[in-house]
Amino acid sequence: MRDIIWLIVVILLIGWLVGYFGFGEAVGNLIHILLVLAVIGILFRLATGNKP
Repeated sequence: MRDIIWLIVVILLIGWLVGYFGFGEAVGNLIHILLVLAVIGILFRLATGNKP
């Protein structure tokens, strides 16, 4: 389960970077939603105290 959370966080961050540099203003809101989801995933991981 803990590896899946990190995988989701990494995919969201990569998606955010691709969207930001690849599409710019066209999908601006979606990019920020992905970033927020990635940050929530990181905070959840830190809060649960799971170590890789």
